[in-house]
Amino acid sequence: MTNNDLLIRLRYALDIKNTDMVEMFKLGGFDVTKEELLKILTKPKQTEDGEIDLTPTDEFTPCTYEMLEAFLNGFVTFKRGKQEVKPGQEKPVVQVSSKKDTPNNLLLKKVKVALSLTTEDMIEIFYEAGLNVSKGELGAILRKADHRNYKECGDNFTRNFLKGLTFKYRG
Repeated sequence: MTNNDLLIRLRYALDIKNTDMVEMFKLGGFDVTKEELLKILTKPKQTEDGEIDLTPTDEFTPCTYEMLEAFLNGFVTFKRGKQEVKPGQEKPVVQVSSKKDTPNNLLLKKVKVALSLTTEDMIEIFYEAGLNVSKGELGAILRKADHRNYKECGDNFTRNFLKGLTFKYRG
């Protein structure tokens, strides 16, 4: 799945409005206009041999890893609010990943935080989509990329998670 696909499916699953998405990008430190957002929320064309063409056009803008990460950081801030600085504490730094995470792993981690999901909630979401996931499997996907038990999240896993979110939040 492309990053554009991830945004499109997440937007559908949680019924996020375009104006809210623009705000989430802004909160994540990436300014996007409504017109640019519509280009990002367009599926890429396929070439004759079935490959996905990520070439920017007048109707399509590919979503980069940085754009996806900015949106997801903004999504967390939008849902949970800005982190307040406590007396005697330094200003919180927005955690920027080192690009070791795949976009799928990043999406699962950030959505878990933004929606305040527990591991049990996530297992239930996967179950609703028809996928039985163990705590160990889920824990491996949610680990840091340089941990020895880290596991990359596949497209099928992410697709089922977003499908389960759709069932949970759209009925």
